[in-house]
Amino acid sequence: MATTDGTFSRWLTQAGVAADRLTVEQTAILQAAFRFRQRVGEDYFSTRMLGHFLLHCGLGLRVAQIARLLSISRPTASRQQGLTSKEVIQTAHHRMAGRPHGKLLPRYYAGPIAEFVVSHPDASRHDTLDFIERTFGVRVSTVALHRYLKKYGLDRASRVAVLATTNEAAAVEPAASPPALIIPAEPPAALPPGQPVPLPAPPFSSRRRTTRGRSC
Repeated sequence: MATTDGTFSRWLTQAGVAADRLTVEQTAILQAAFRFRQRVGEDYFSTRMLGHFLLHCGLGLRVAQIARLLSISRPTASRQQGLTSKEVIQTAHHRMAGRPHGKLLPRYYAGPIAEFVVSHPDASRHDTLDFIERTFGVRVSTVALHRYLKKYGLDRASRVAVLATTNEAAAVEPAASPPALIIPAEPPAALPPGQPVPLPAPPFSSRRRTTRGRSC
């Protein structure tokens, strides 16, 4: 397929690669990669093969630029950069069998998976696997998912145990003490009509007479 119709230039522009800054060798390699991509398609396996080649052929481009050329994320390209050819093939075989090579890394999956499990308590394990595939584009085995959920306390048994412990703690919590009763003072006894009301003694005074009478 010819690459002089502008499609190749648009492919480079979308990836942030300046065509006028490429050497002759870089241009030839990228033209071959573009033809390969147009001919075999953009499926997972073709992209992995092409990405492994571009990352290890000494092309001279940054990893982020190669990731944009392949329409993959920068972290994904970085992980592929450290794989050997054998590991790339093994990864493809594991993916075909429904169990991609490697583990579910917490720094990539813990937050979204925990949110899904908590917000969908009745979701089955296959529902969680479908969520992971839709969100991250990977398909893992039920065994790998079970081990991951159990390790981080997200499996059903762990969540039920935590809920039971919370309910027990709430049941033994002492109830709030009732407010103290305020007893009103007894009203003064009623006096007979015509009798004067007795006045309280002034402070610091004695009821005894202290003034001496005049002597005769």
